[in-house]
Amino acid sequence: MNVTVLGTGAPAGLPRPDCPCAACATALGGDARAATAVLVDGVLLLDLTPGVAWAAARAGHALSGVRQVLLSHPHDGPAVEVPAGLPQPVRVPDGRELTLLTGHRVRALAMDAGGTGYAVTGPGGQRLLYLPPGSAPAGLARGAESAAAYDLVLLDVVGRPDALARLRAVGAAGPTTDVVAVHLDHDVPPGAEARRRLAAAGARAVPDGTTLTVGGPKDASAASAGRPAGPDVPRRTLVLGGARSGKSVEAERRLESFPDVLYVATGGSRNGDTEWAARVAAHRERRPGSWRTAETCDLVPLLAKDGPPLLIDCLSLWLTDAMDAVGAWDDAEWASGGERALRERVRELTAAVRATRRTLVAVSNEVGSGIVPATASGRRYRDELGRLNAAFAGECEQVLLVVAGQALVLRG
Repeated sequence: MNVTVLGTGAPAGLPRPDCPCAACATALGGDARAATAVLVDGVLLLDLTPGVAWAAARAGHALSGVRQVLLSHPHDGPAVEVPAGLPQPVRVPDGRELTLLTGHRVRALAMDAGGTGYAVTGPGGQRLLYLPPGSAPAGLARGAESAAAYDLVLLDVVGRPDALARLRAVGAAGPTTDVVAVHLDHDVPPGAEARRRLAAAGARAVPDGTTLTVGGPKDASAASAGRPAGPDVPRRTLVLGGARSGKSVEAERRLESFPDVLYVATGGSRNGDTEWAARVAAHRERRPGSWRTAETCDLVPLLAKDGPPLLIDCLSLWLTDAMDAVGAWDDAEWASGGERALRERVRELTAAVRATRRTLVAVSNEVGSGIVPATASGRRYRDELGRLNAAFAGECEQVLLVVAGQALVLRG
């Protein structure tokens, strides 16, 4: 089954008309994308978009053989004129199945945010899943919607990474599934940053007009891009950054396409502190609903267990708890054994990081570049956090520094 993505952009395209944002200003040449439309074996068109006939011609195809045009958007799709010779576009009711004379079978899937998804099975049994923008399948259950993984999934990876996580959770997307991002909008700058974020989700983007062979050898763009079989996240990652730099958002983004994640909050609840409660609430609101949360500073046992990926946020609060426990704020206690006790705790933690078999993303503050603290205890904390960050980074395959919301790769 051959699938040609005639366009891979959001419904308004990329760049958006009259949008002055930086992402739209740089979405030029190969980074410019028409609204997403997909041609399957020249006989089935998923979504009718402006200029679709020209897009097909540029990709070396004609639409004269199209026997069915299906709409997926939450509305009736862009207001476009139906090219001469094309069937009238329709939307298939949720749960209904069509069988084309060409041997293709199409099943309509309900979405959680409106619109319709389509599961397409080719005459040779190859399986494709196409989802509308901003939506994820509703009511998926293992073995219900799919007995096996799809060969190709086309979905809004940037806008709804949780949709990919849901598909992985029920086995609809597996290690051999080719995940291609469509409906790409200006949420993320195009080019290298878009490729990095998609790779972290185990997905890729392809240029408009690319033809993908479903169930057969992957196209040349996949080989050259080194398409990952799953989320391309190193087993151990440390994300550093200053206050409000976006480090926690970056850490969460790296795991949001995993079906199950344990979020380890080291700050506790701090009863009575309304400002802290607001911070915690904002973090919870951002996280996918499928993630579980553990509030603890006892990290070594968690790292020793097998289980889903861990997101630890953050090491700086773990260090505060550890320094409290060893009496690090009292000069006499620090000199009489507190310093040695803290060093041992850090060694135990870094040894656990080295030995862990879990996927791990940890967040920490980078505080060594700012103003020198005015107090001895503040300077002690700054110095110990710098040592902890360096020791922890030494056990990680990848280290990132987030500045003004931009992630810079220091290692990996």
